Amino acid sequence: MIKRVILLVIDGCGVGALPDAADYGDAEANTLVHLAESVGGLSLPNFEMLGLGQIVPIKGVRVMGQPNGCFGRVAFTSGGKDSVVGYWEMGGVVQSEGAAICRSGVPTSIVDIIEQVFGRKSIGREVALMGAMLRRHGVEHMATGAPILWTDGGNTCFLAMHESIMAVSEFHHRCREVRKTAKEAGMLLRVVAQPVSGGHDQLRPQIGRKDCVNEPPGVTMFDLLNRSGQIAMGVGKVYDLFNGRGLTKAFPTASGMASVEEVIGMLNKVPRGLICASVDLCSEETPQMATALQAFDRRLPELFEKLRPGDMVIVTGDHGRDGTVPGKTSTREYVPLCVTGPKLAQGVDLGTRVTAADVGQTIAEALGADRVLHGESFLDALKSG
Repeated sequence: MIKRVILLVIDGCGVGALPDAADYGDAEANTLVHLAESVGGLSLPNFEMLGLGQIVPIKGVRVMGQPNGCFGRVAFTSGGKDSVVGYWEMGGVVQSEGAAICRSGVPTSIVDIIEQVFGRKSIGREVALMGAMLRRHGVEHMATGAPILWTDGGNTCFLAMHESIMAVSEFHHRCREVRKTAKEAGMLLRVVAQPVSGGHDQLRPQIGRKDCVNEPPGVTMFDLLNRSGQIAMGVGKVYDLFNGRGLTKAFPTASGMASVEEVIGMLNKVPRGLICASVDLCSEETPQMATALQAFDRRLPELFEKLRPGDMVIVTGDHGRDGTVPGKTSTREYVPLCVTGPKLAQGVDLGTRVTAADVGQTIAEALGADRVLHGESFLDALKSG
């Protein structure tokens, strides 16, 4: 009997283009394969033992004769390729794709809303990653107080503000106002508030990121777990992505490795239910991303040592982020699925799951909650003997 589930969602962890990836300009995307090739191979011994090498051939990652985990890959039925789409479908909410509001940068209509709410001009506004924007606009930001603005090319815009220019609580409030005003104007936009610290030319993200998101349009596994009396903890951005609905408590973190640290610490404090953590290891520089992924792999034994009978660990992703595809902040890909636990089956090929909702369905069944609307559980395949 499963009493506790630890769900680790690695941001941008793709393992090959989905069948419709060409519609998104991502036909050649394969995040982990291309990352490994670009750095001469990845060293992921603990991922190997979970069966990562069985999912896709990755340079440096062995195919184990007998993995100690179960393995497969996950597709997405929902349109789009960002964290909201990925997490919502994982939670059991499948949705059709809306038009990408910020495909070519932040449009003037949204810039106008932001500048009206903040009462000052913004800088940036292009499709980019955070590191590049902080380096490019840090000096001007510190000199003028103008928020740094960028987008992922979909339906998300990011704002960065130095903590010395605006208090984090006020920054959060204004970003919520931007999301609300955009919604009233008919634009379903995620607005991410990213506080930063550091000197003029060395800005860095600070704890206190806030994702301002509309509520999911359907019932999620978190809602069902809540109704059944289960605990559901959100580490990193998870709580925000569901607007807090159905979750017991939020544990914001400043980095992916901080999320892992938080989860390891929670294992002695949270005896049952779901611990769901976002693990952002992405970087615009492939060597840094490879280093972060390998550092995550090195922490897995510490997590596994704290497991007890009745625990299930699921490691997966929310979308791809292939740094070899020019101009991309996210890519339309399958994501890996690795599952392990002290009393679970080993070496079972879970195949290709046609929807990420299978993950939510499995968790709901494992913890005794009602079924989510979409997805098929793979819990039976995990039962040993």
